[in-house]
Amino acid sequence: MNVVRRTAAALAATAVIGTAAPAVAATSSPSPSAAIPDGLYGSSDPKYDGVWRQSLALLAQDTVGVRPAAKAVDWLVGQQCANGAFAPFRADGAKACDAKVVVDTNSTAAAVQALAALGGHDAATGKAVGWLKSVQNKDGGWGYAPGGASDANSTSVVIGALAAVGEQPARVTKGGKSPYDALLKLALPCDAKDAGAFAYQPDKKGTLAANADATAAAVVGALGKGLAGAAAKPTGAAPACADASDAGQAARNAAAYLIKALAKGHHLTSAMPGAKPQPDYGNTADAVLALATAGQGDRAAGAVRWLEANSAQWARAGGPAAYAELILAANAARADVRDFGGQDLVGLLNATGPEPASVPASATASASASASASAKAHSAEAGKKDDSGFGVWWIVGVFLVAGIGVGFLRSGRNKGRQP
Repeated sequence: MNVVRRTAAALAATAVIGTAAPAVAATSSPSPSAAIPDGLYGSSDPKYDGVWRQSLALLAQDTVGVRPAAKAVDWLVGQQCANGAFAPFRADGAKACDAKVVVDTNSTAAAVQALAALGGHDAATGKAVGWLKSVQNKDGGWGYAPGGASDANSTSVVIGALAAVGEQPARVTKGGKSPYDALLKLALPCDAKDAGAFAYQPDKKGTLAANADATAAAVVGALGKGLAGAAAKPTGAAPACADASDAGQAARNAAAYLIKALAKGHHLTSAMPGAKPQPDYGNTADAVLALATAGQGDRAAGAVRWLEANSAQWARAGGPAAYAELILAANAARADVRDFGGQDLVGLLNATGPEPASVPASATASASASASASAKAHSAEAGKKDDSGFGVWWIVGVFLVAGIGVGFLRSGRNKGRQP
C-alpha cells in the first residue's frame, strides 16, 4: 500500500466527504513553504500522508532494531483525536478535533501498528481500536473513510492493527461478519482471467477486477499480519489456485497471482489512463513482503534483485515512506537492509527525521554518516521537485481525481494500478 495511493485516497475521500458522513475530519496543512513539524519524518507537505509516513517510518525502524527519537513518537501520539481516530495530518495537535477534521481508517490503523510495536502506548492504541470497531461495516470490513464501502486495502490494514494489539480479527464482527468475510467477497475465483487476485472494490456493476496493490495487501491481511508482514518458513511447492472457503486459501491463491504477475520483468507496473505503464516500485515492494509472509519468499527473489537495482531514485524522491516500504519488504525477504543494492536503507530512513535514540551496534558510524549525508542531499533535491516518487504526471492526475470525485479512485485501484 504505497504512499502515492494513500495521497489519492485522501484526496478522493476529501472530495466526497459530504456523502461519507465521517464522525470527525483533515485540517488545512501548512503551505509547502511552511516549516515541517518538529519530529515528523520527511520534507514534503504532510497534508495527506503525515501520519501514514510517520507510522511506516517508526514501524520500519522498530523492525530493524532502531529506537526512534522520543519526539518522533510524541508527534504521532499527539495527532490522535479524543475519540481515538487519526487524521492524515493535523497542523495543531493541541487543538481538539472538530467536525472539520477528516479522520480515516488507514491512518488510524497504521498508527496503531507503529505504536503497538514500540510498546508503552496501550491507552492510545486501545482508543484507536475502539474507534475502528465502531466504524466497522456490516459486511465485516472497512472503507477508507468511516461509512465508506469496504475495500481490500483498508480492511487489511485494520486487520493488522487488530492483530498488533492482541485481538483476534476473526472475532471482531459486525452483523455476524468478520473482516475475513469481507476480504473473501473481494477475491476473484479460480475460473476468472486473473485467478486468485483481489479487487480493491467491486465496480458499479458489482464486477471484480484484479488489482495488484489490493492483492498484496489482502495476502498479508488474510494471513492476519500487519504492514511489517512476517518472514514465514518457505512452503515448498508454488501455490495453485483452489476454491477459497477460508482466508488462508484466499491468501495462497493471491500469492499464486502475484508470482505470475512478477514473472515477467520481476516487477509490477501501473499507469494513469492514457499514459504508458510505469514501473511500480511501491507495489513491487508490497508484493515481495506479501510473498515472504505467505512462505513464498524464494519466489520473490527476482523482484528483490530488481528493487535493489532500480529503486534508489524512487526511494530518494519518495522519502521516508518509500525507504520504510523497502526496509519492510527487504526484512521480510531476509535481504540486507544495510546493503540493499549498495544502499544503507536504515541510515537513509533515519536521516529523513530526528536522530534516533539508539541504533544497533552493527550499524557502523561510517555507513550511517555516509547514508545521512546522501539522504540530506537527496531530500533537498526532492523537495525542489516532487516528493511522490512517481513524478509530475501522477500528481497532476491525482488532483484531477479530486475534481471528479471518488469514481477514479475506485476504478484506478481496480484498473490503473495493475500489472
